[in-house]
Amino acid sequence: MVAGVVLFQPHDRRETAMTEEAVDTSEELAVPEAEGAAAGVGSPLAPGENGEVELSDPALYFNRELSWLDFNERVLELAEDPAVPLLERLKFCMIYEDNLDEFFMVRVANLHDQVEAGMDPRGADGTPPGEVIERLRERTLELHRRLESCFAGELLPALGEHGIRLITPQQASPAEAEELERIFRGQVFPALTPLVIGRGRPFPFVSNASLSLAVLLRNPEKGEEVAARVKVPKELLRRFLAIGDGRTFVPLERLIAENLDDLFPGMEILHHSLFRVTRDTDYDVSHEADDMLLAVEEEVRRRRFGEVVRLEVSVEMEPELRAQLVEVMRLDEDQVYDIEGLLGLDDLGDVVGVPGFHELRYPAWQGVTPPPLQQGQTHREVDVFAAMREGGILVHHPYDSFATSVERFVRQAVEDPSVLAIKQTVYRTSSDSPLVPGLIEATERGKQAVCLVELKARFDESANIRWAKSLEEAGVHVVYGIPGMKTHVKCVLVARREGDGVRNYVHVGTGNYNPKTARLYTDVGLFTADPEIGADIAEMFNYLTGYARPKNYRKVMVAPFTLKDGIVAQIERTIESHSAARPARLRLKMNSLLDPSCIRALYRASQAGVQVELNVRGICALRPGVPGVSENIRVVSIVDRFLEHSRIYSFERTGETRILIGSADLMPRNLYNRVELLTPVNEPALQAQLTDVLDRAFADNTNRWELDSEGRWTRRQPNGEPARNLQRELMELHAERSTSTAGGTS
Repeated sequence: MVAGVVLFQPHDRRETAMTEEAVDTSEELAVPEAEGAAAGVGSPLAPGENGEVELSDPALYFNRELSWLDFNERVLELAEDPAVPLLERLKFCMIYEDNLDEFFMVRVANLHDQVEAGMDPRGADGTPPGEVIERLRERTLELHRRLESCFAGELLPALGEHGIRLITPQQASPAEAEELERIFRGQVFPALTPLVIGRGRPFPFVSNASLSLAVLLRNPEKGEEVAARVKVPKELLRRFLAIGDGRTFVPLERLIAENLDDLFPGMEILHHSLFRVTRDTDYDVSHEADDMLLAVEEEVRRRRFGEVVRLEVSVEMEPELRAQLVEVMRLDEDQVYDIEGLLGLDDLGDVVGVPGFHELRYPAWQGVTPPPLQQGQTHREVDVFAAMREGGILVHHPYDSFATSVERFVRQAVEDPSVLAIKQTVYRTSSDSPLVPGLIEATERGKQAVCLVELKARFDESANIRWAKSLEEAGVHVVYGIPGMKTHVKCVLVARREGDGVRNYVHVGTGNYNPKTARLYTDVGLFTADPEIGADIAEMFNYLTGYARPKNYRKVMVAPFTLKDGIVAQIERTIESHSAARPARLRLKMNSLLDPSCIRALYRASQAGVQVELNVRGICALRPGVPGVSENIRVVSIVDRFLEHSRIYSFERTGETRILIGSADLMPRNLYNRVELLTPVNEPALQAQLTDVLDRAFADNTNRWELDSEGRWTRRQPNGEPARNLQRELMELHAERSTSTAGGTS
């Protein structure tokens, strides 16, 4: 390179206001009740004044961010597992990378904001944000080496044996090379905009998660060197181009690199390599915004201009070119990740979706109709309302069909002339969901239709804004929830005229009203006509749509008012009921466990001798197996084909079992900063179904990981015992239950 030539000129960095309020309103940056936590992770337990262990000791808590990375490592282990079908392993590579991108966009971005602002908010584990960043970087690079070894060293050769090839243009046959030339000329070249940098030209804006080629050029006449950036237009074209019979794929960036001479005619191509940026996508909407929809729209537009959090560069990038990129983006070295192999494996969906190859995928699963909702001998569609009057109905997706349960419930409500009102929450949904259009039809039929749309559902804001506008234009009453809080509740309320009165029919679930994720996530839902639960849900909707705060709920728990205290009270009641003669047990299934007050309550339960079994899919800040504190606590995680998403809280006491389901995890954001709902499941037959799910989860010995006191997650193996797999067993159980029901069809 010519000495003294500046290849990239820094652009002005966008000023970012970082206030203490902004930090506190983001997710779990400051954990309630963690004051004074200063010791590092793994420090020895310090006895309190009375000689007992202080349950707020930082040594009793794992770090939130590092625990999340442990979860993503479990996803990676499925990609590495030879027992998993080959294309599913490739999909887990994609999921791992997609998860990691979102993690950097939000969580790591917030850590960097804290460090830059000179702030030091610490979670219950007491680890300062700068140290967390260092440890995350080390772990992330280590995990990427494993990812690359799995992808390039195992999966690509194995796919090649099945005729699925990922090649470079240089590896193409003459016929394939001719096809690639046609694709480049006809589709790729028109979509490219090479941008030369320098000589008064500022460095171009690089959008979030975009892939770019950095090119070093030399003018042979003048001997000058300049740099250029070519964006890989994977948003316009496929990232992996299918050629030939559709089973051979070429990375788009490799095709562009092969034809750089056409982009820079007359120039000498000295070097080219890839880079990719990840930007801060977090935002804060003022609690006092006059128009919440417009405020969220504006913040979503601003999101693409967030600060760069991570720069990924190919390991072969020329050092000075790399240094210039780092300088122009004004990054610290710990924000730069040198990547071996392909960048952006989250784009592998093009390859995963190759037609055919059923033998390389999980066997297809079609959800069945729950027995209470199956049509009888008359082959007439069952009356969902009549079935609910007979008793509560529990559904478990994706084992039970979303279409023949939840969608049928809403559709019948829309069509039933006796229904007066339908009220529904929308956190995340899909473009093909019939539920939201159903509210529009209900309005057209003269019913009152109310939809509470959470505009701030992360990464679904634009879709929810579109739904909100469509609903409002059709006359549906659209509400955006409570200022300063997300509404995460999952429920539908149907008010139906019956006789001289009105009966409420309710569905409360643990998952979103999204037909697509209902086939991919495991979620439970309760259909009930219980008058007290119905009254509670009606009052909750009035709170969300009006300006009233219910004093007391009859049966349900609602955050941020009664949920946390209600959970802790259930734990304390279980402790009080426990004795050696009549042992009690706690079994809780959730996505994440982070709240210090709930963790301390679980520690107290363990100290009292109560057996505590926790099924935590993702983050777990609780440290099990600590003598005198948590030796009676067992923590497991199920990671498998379907994303474990259900929340089931079971408190087993002599003569009584209390089970709750709903939308909330035991995290500060869910308990204090969101509107959440848990409902009891009281009917013995339904409790037995949920207990069976918990039994099978803790017996799984193929896709269950167990957490020890040092923070290690160990995958369990059958070791000579019969293989147990929660999800496979539930598919078999539901298929059998459906076909064995007299006259039942699915």
